[in-house]
Amino acid sequence: MAWSWTDYVGVVGVLLILVAYALATAGKLDVRRAPSLLANLVGASLILLSLSVNFNLSAALMEAAWALVALIGLIRLAVVRRPPDDPR
Repeated sequence: MAWSWTDYVGVVGVLLILVAYALATAGKLDVRRAPSLLANLVGASLILLSLSVNFNLSAALMEAAWALVALIGLIRLAVVRRPPDDPR
């Protein structure tokens, strides 16, 4: 089986999400901060892009929800004002 460019894009998306999850589990990445949310948003978006060639409804729904949750988190970070001494 020859890989298409969308296969590579999807694998990169999966790796982004898995690395973010592994780092969060190890306590190295705060899931409430932008780097984690961005990794999840970009990863899910890349997987969705890969699904545009070989569509799978359940996978598309899962990745769309994953991307939406990450996007909401990023918007929340951008909108919510925190005091300067708040470490988050």
